[in-house]
Amino acid sequence: YCPTAGRFMLEDKDITGWPPYRIVEAGIARTFQNIRLFGNMSLEENVLVGEHTRLKASLGGALFRTPAQKQDEARAQERARELLDFVGLVDKKGEYAANLAYGEQRRLELARALATEPRLLLLDEPTAGMNHSEAGQVMDLIHTIRDLGVTIILIEHNMQVMMGAAEWIVAFDAGAKIAEGTPKEIQYNKKVIEAYLGEEEN
Repeated sequence: YCPTAGRFMLEDKDITGWPPYRIVEAGIARTFQNIRLFGNMSLEENVLVGEHTRLKASLGGALFRTPAQKQDEARAQERARELLDFVGLVDKKGEYAANLAYGEQRRLELARALATEPRLLLLDEPTAGMNHSEAGQVMDLIHTIRDLGVTIILIEHNMQVMMGAAEWIVAFDAGAKIAEGTPKEIQYNKKVIEAYLGEEEN
């Protein structure tokens, strides 16, 4: 998508209009509000899809099954299992993604995004449609990912989730920015309260 205004900058690099594969190579990964997994593939295979951007072997190596290619694939499989263990799904690595519960699918999507080794992770309403327990598991993972040094941009309408997860919040109403600040500042911001909770009638 082309922006209607402005530029997308990653550190000092203008990435506006870059194709998705270059954006991933630059260190940006994302998850979607509507889960986009390969349901007829195993959990491990889904994570390996994310790993392919970091494989080093050539097309010739893949065709002729060179030792370098085999080593590359073995490392990718090991990394995929580590990520599945990280999100608590390694015991189900051989199962079809379509058979997972909704909250588990969200965690698998996080594992696949992490397989690209991102510096910046974009999460679009990662707790949407979840019960309290599932949302808590996903938010615990997000906190851990942040603590590992990955920058996270979180799009979320659930104010409780935002207040517990964010260090800095930018609030929008009808596509326009109405406030930004720390969670505490946003919590007591008059414009935010009116936009998200409604204005009290006299």
